[in-house]
Amino acid sequence: MARLPRLTLTDYPHHVILRGNNRQMIFSGESDMRRMLSLLKEHSLAQGVDVHAYVLMGNHMHLLLTPRRDGALSLMMQAVGRSYVRAYNQAHGRTGTLWEGRYRSSLIQTERYLLACMAYIDLNPVRAGLVQAPEDYPWSSHAHYTGRQHQRLLTPPALYWELGNTPFAREAAYVGLVRAGIAAQQQHELTAATLSGWALGDPGFLTDLESQTPRRTRPGKAGRPPANPSPIK
Repeated sequence: MARLPRLTLTDYPHHVILRGNNRQMIFSGESDMRRMLSLLKEHSLAQGVDVHAYVLMGNHMHLLLTPRRDGALSLMMQAVGRSYVRAYNQAHGRTGTLWEGRYRSSLIQTERYLLACMAYIDLNPVRAGLVQAPEDYPWSSHAHYTGRQHQRLLTPPALYWELGNTPFAREAAYVGLVRAGIAAQQQHELTAATLSGWALGDPGFLTDLESQTPRRTRPGKAGRPPANPSPIK
């Protein structure tokens, strides 16, 4: 079966996952993480992509991005991926691939999933058992939204600004949102949609998307089973 093209539309947020090949490490130290952040900043600006949130883990990373031009997200991720592998291989005396194929992405409904996705990203190190709380992990966007650090890489989404009328109110509201966590169902939906490449939103949102792109936004209905299916082995 032919692989579907990625579902990417301008001015919609996209949850992106980039993983190391065969679960191998993609960051071997702080210098690698700083290099990745520098490349994300450089190429997001060059291509016209807003970076809303990120977390850099040992063998993968999560991003929340909104492309502002057609094709921008793909061009940005290609440039980041190639530049990083070249620099990583040179720094660590290695050759060959680093990534597990293409990056995975899911277009998400802003009102229903954007803030949940930001919390999901912040809580990734906690779920992995690396820290007790998201503020203890230095390689994510959490510190920016809680007022502990300003990161020029980031563009806060409109929904973040709506959390309060002052910086303190927004930061306090965001801390509360992340501490409350996200429901297990939402966590599953965010992961599954991104790994499968489908859009994530309510039925009305998906129907609206389908009027804007010829690419399917959700899995099709199961077809008729064969008359004499082979036994499962």
